[in-house]
Amino acid sequence: MLDADLASMYGVETAQLKRAVRRNIERFEGEDFMFELTQEEFLRCHFGISSHGGTRYAPFAFTELGVAMLSSVLKSEIAIEINRGIMRAFVAVRQMIASNPIAHRLAALERNFEELKQDLEEIFTDYNDINEDTRAQLDAINAALADLQTAKKNESPRRKIGFRTRESGAAD
Repeated sequence: MLDADLASMYGVETAQLKRAVRRNIERFEGEDFMFELTQEEFLRCHFGISSHGGTRYAPFAFTELGVAMLSSVLKSEIAIEINRGIMRAFVAVRQMIASNPIAHRLAALERNFEELKQDLEEIFTDYNDINEDTRAQLDAINAALADLQTAKKNESPRRKIGFRTRESGAAD
């Protein structure tokens, strides 16, 4: 969740929330709590406009752990109540994802895909393990078969086998 969204939920200004976080930055160390958006991400966001016509600072993005940690930084009753609701929402979303049958089917498909991928890699490894002598022998067999086909095409036609009739002079 972004700092501006959390600030509006907690009923404080975004600058006040950021100041509280910066004063207690040791509670938010690591990207599993909070991180500041990059300049590229920041330019894609158009959340607030400062008095000089643009956003002044990149927003903070809080993870579930960071939202939980905010309750220890913002100690108002509203902050505690809002934090409870947010944490319940995170739990509900996590349960919904965990109980989703599509997610289970997707995980099974991913496992099957990985097994097939390993099988194909083994097959290609075995195929590539054929030594050069065997390849030369296969090439010689293919060349001999090609020679036989061309020799068969170049042969003169054979006499037909069978009885001759008077009209055609050839066998039926």
